[in-house]
Amino acid sequence: MNFQGWAEIALTLGLAIALGWPAGVYMSRVWNGERTWLDPILRPVEKLFYAGCGVDPNKSQNWLGYAGALLAFNFIGFVFVFAVLRLQGVLPLNPQGFDGLSPHLAFNTAVSFVTNTNWQSYGGETTMSTLSQMLVLTVQNFVSAATGATIAAALARAFTANRGEGVGNFWADLVRTTLYVLLPMSLILAIVLVALGLPQTLSGGAVATTLEGAEQKIALFPVASQEAIKQLGINGGGIFNANSAHPFENPSPLTNLITAVSINMLGWAAFFAFGRTAMARKDVRALCAAAFILLFAGAAAIYWTETQAAPALVAAGVDASVNMEGKELRLGGASTAAWAAMTTGASNGSVNGMHSSLMPLGGAVTLFLMQLGEISPGGIGSGVAIMVVMAMLSVFVAGLMVGRTPEYLGKKIEGREITLAMLAVLVIPLCILGFSAIAAVLPEALKGLMHEGPHGLSEILYAYTSATANNGSAFAGLTANSPWWNTTLGVSMLIGRFGPVVAVLAIAGAVAAKPKLAPTTGTLPTHSSQFVGLLIGVIIILGGLQFFPALALGPIVEHFQALAAVSGS
Repeated sequence: MNFQGWAEIALTLGLAIALGWPAGVYMSRVWNGERTWLDPILRPVEKLFYAGCGVDPNKSQNWLGYAGALLAFNFIGFVFVFAVLRLQGVLPLNPQGFDGLSPHLAFNTAVSFVTNTNWQSYGGETTMSTLSQMLVLTVQNFVSAATGATIAAALARAFTANRGEGVGNFWADLVRTTLYVLLPMSLILAIVLVALGLPQTLSGGAVATTLEGAEQKIALFPVASQEAIKQLGINGGGIFNANSAHPFENPSPLTNLITAVSINMLGWAAFFAFGRTAMARKDVRALCAAAFILLFAGAAAIYWTETQAAPALVAAGVDASVNMEGKELRLGGASTAAWAAMTTGASNGSVNGMHSSLMPLGGAVTLFLMQLGEISPGGIGSGVAIMVVMAMLSVFVAGLMVGRTPEYLGKKIEGREITLAMLAVLVIPLCILGFSAIAAVLPEALKGLMHEGPHGLSEILYAYTSATANNGSAFAGLTANSPWWNTTLGVSMLIGRFGPVVAVLAIAGAVAAKPKLAPTTGTLPTHSSQFVGLLIGVIIILGGLQFFPALALGPIVEHFQALAAVSGS
């Protein structure tokens, strides 16, 4: 560890927040239908979408209508992606000649991209045609990110409503976020990345001659355009198997900084947009402070572990003064720490397999950051939505201490809201621990593991955590392209995405119907440093619901394996 490393981490995290603030103000203007500088160009296009789909953007929906539209849109997206992937072999723009995907892999991939998880049970450059990459995967990178933003927009409006019923119009939120926020930003970033060396071509590949004189075919795709929305949309689904560790996706320190900042920027922007839309700027600063403390603590812990001597090198008696194990980003410990923390704190698995190459404690930190709920800052909109749920639970805990009905942002938080909030946060640990416990004793699941013992258990636990938290990163060593893993991980993604989404939208509906209250002397100040500490405590406790029971899975698994051995099954 040194000053340069700490400065690199601080610069990366600081730039993401600094750029997120103006982006959040702009995003709020888009959510609210206010005039933007892109209106002369995009307003006619927006109106064309509404006219073609028969949508009245000014008609507000109640939470049930909003949630129904969201689920219907994503279901149709799933069916379309699944169909294209299955028929890939007979569709055009397939210069590589790839066959269609198996049913279980197509299911897993379709669910993965629709839920903004972007878990990849395949090597992109050896599986997906150019058409598949562009038509379904890149498109879903846009609309799945926009779907997350709609959740935060609806929740923000609920806190400003005074005995209202509507939380906005899903179709308008989806179209405006995609057209006005994601599309122009991705276009600009893609041009920058092309200028910095990323490929952007429809060619299937190029042939190169190696130093030994042999011919090698190098896979080529329209990389820059997908890389841009992959990072800005906090998706993580790259074209190449190595993802952002591949030199075609991340060729230099400058592209590394730009793409790392891009991972978090719109996640922070959603926080600021929520604060402006809900007219609660001070309160959102407290949420940002809590998220930043958790993120920086995670990056610091990883940086410390990754600059320690690797135990295997020490045991082998070789020079362990420099630890380059796990530095797939090729840019050192500080860069790896910042990237690992930002991807697992931002619902983005942008470097496949990196986390299994971290030191053991580094891998534990990435696991814990995901199990906190991916709120530092999480996905676009989904992160701040779950952080607001955590804040509601925090004021409820504080209310119990003083015997007073809790309030948050001018709304009373009562039994229904707390029940829904607990549903939103408990569905994730139940899914993670339930599937992990079954997979740890099921022979069909164990076939996919490269390692036995504690590391094998880590591979299982990390896979279901990453899937349920909609992160998409992986502990290398798990061969997930099998019916069991593809199916159960796909189910985990669906539960982890839409379970909390429906609960949050139901909270929005309940909150919108309540009267807006002015703060009194008994109102808990939710913008104070004390509230930040309370919020972090609640988040860590709820994260511990997954992390610490997972530590007990090892002895439990050994017990059931012993029983199976005795019974001969």
